[in-house]
Amino acid sequence: MTSLILVTALCFAGLAFMAVKRVPVGQVYSLYRNGKPARLLQPGVHVVLPLLERVAHRIDLNGQVLRFQEALEAGSQARDVRGTVYWQVLEPERAEAVIEQADQLIRRGACEALRETSAALEADQRDLGVQVKQNLNRVLRERGMMVTRVELDRV
Repeated sequence: MTSLILVTALCFAGLAFMAVKRVPVGQVYSLYRNGKPARLLQPGVHVVLPLLERVAHRIDLNGQVLRFQEALEAGSQARDVRGTVYWQVLEPERAEAVIEQADQLIRRGACEALRETSAALEADQRDLGVQVKQNLNRVLRERGMMVTRVELDRV
């Protein structure tokens, strides 16, 4: 009888431990219930339903860095362009749906923007970076994200 009470108490303690979620400052957690988005947990301590709700995404609101490399051809010239994209999430409600694919979305958008620029190999790196940033922000703003800076290096 005593062991049954002990096991029951341990189970309740485990469930109580699982029910408390602490979200650090600078992050937002998206909570899913039965596989569907339920709510966003802002920084602080929250109580969730441990067997029904789960944290699906941990969205970092601080700036993030993505490095990429793309081969560009203009006429007979071909060069590799390496770049660094600094981005952040502004609206986690909108970004939550695509946060897992954010790196691929940004990388693909940067490469497309570089290909679209006809004189990319002759352009000033700073001007080209500004153009890439503007093209990326057109796509990302509607998804709750923003590119803050693009740095390009030619190889």
